[in-house]
Amino acid sequence: MSNKKKVRVELRKNRTRPPRPKGWTRDYSGGEFNEDAIVNDERVRSKGELSRHRTIIQEDQSGGKPGEIPTQDMPSVDTEACQFGRVIRVHGLYSMVQTADGREVRCAVRRLLKSLITDERNIVTTGDRVWFRPTGTDEGFIERVEPRSGVLTRASRRREHVLVANVDQLLIVISLVQPSLKPHLIDRYIAAAEQGGLKPILCLNKADLADRTELQPLIGSYTQLGIPVVLTSATTGSGIDQLRELLTDRATVFSGQSGVGKTSLLNAVQPGMALRVKSVSNVNQKGRHTTTYAQLVAMEFGGWVVDTPGVRQLQLWDIVPAEIQGFFPEFRPFATLCDFPDCTHTHETGCAVKEAVSRHQISARRYHSYLGMFQGTLRD
Repeated sequence: MSNKKKVRVELRKNRTRPPRPKGWTRDYSGGEFNEDAIVNDERVRSKGELSRHRTIIQEDQSGGKPGEIPTQDMPSVDTEACQFGRVIRVHGLYSMVQTADGREVRCAVRRLLKSLITDERNIVTTGDRVWFRPTGTDEGFIERVEPRSGVLTRASRRREHVLVANVDQLLIVISLVQPSLKPHLIDRYIAAAEQGGLKPILCLNKADLADRTELQPLIGSYTQLGIPVVLTSATTGSGIDQLRELLTDRATVFSGQSGVGKTSLLNAVQPGMALRVKSVSNVNQKGRHTTTYAQLVAMEFGGWVVDTPGVRQLQLWDIVPAEIQGFFPEFRPFATLCDFPDCTHTHETGCAVKEAVSRHQISARRYHSYLGMFQGTLRD
């Protein structure tokens, strides 16, 4: 059975066919009306041009990896006429591509790439390895995007938004105060990291403003999962050396809420970078956007870092409820003991996972994160 589905795509008018011929009634009266020729020849425009989309049949590409662009959709390129580079930032309609010799080329995306049938909000993202055709000394057109590995994605208006591609690890930057600590957001980031093939690292910033003894239960719940945890302060310099060691010779994406101090940490890790920072709003204790686009930065001590804009929420992309428990490895020893093989660990009787939570063998906070993510996928 063919694996195909109906999809809605943007309507692109066919400018190659002639407009609808006039004088149908006159031709019909004269015995010259040819219905088949009219159907095959004319270009019909919807009344008032209100129809903006059309339905087509395409191969079902669901089940692919996050951020993946099907290779068969990518056009071939002339490697003699094109150059290879890496996207270091995307700003509006243009991408800044850095070549192997360090040159930066301002590139637009070839129209063919934009017309690809894809669920992604952005065809090109920071970190992409691309082929571009130069149109001048510092301008060009991106003609092909190479397959990705290691991506951070989220759902945005029912489409996949790839924040960054081709990185090794995700540094989850969480503020202990101003804005306040949000443990449930940590768990969503860990799930997104596992989904995208990234190693998660938890960075608890502004540690100079918090009582570290109160943080031990939180820290312990993640170190038991094998997730590195580093406490930092861009103000005092505490933990910066440890953070620098974790970043050395790796490609890392910094992500977290606005105002948690991602940019301040980068300035502390590599002095002289002089990236702009802003304070947290005193009205709602929410961060103010300083970084407005993801930017790839080379580190002097080796490696790359991607500084991303702050997020208010992180909605996982292309996740069904049954997959959520896979992001909670502490459930696994107990899940096999449930009375029902398809137990969702939410409402069923005889659930060994819920029993483990009541006995404090599983963190109640982590379990509540699981329930929130599970219910969220049901609503989506």
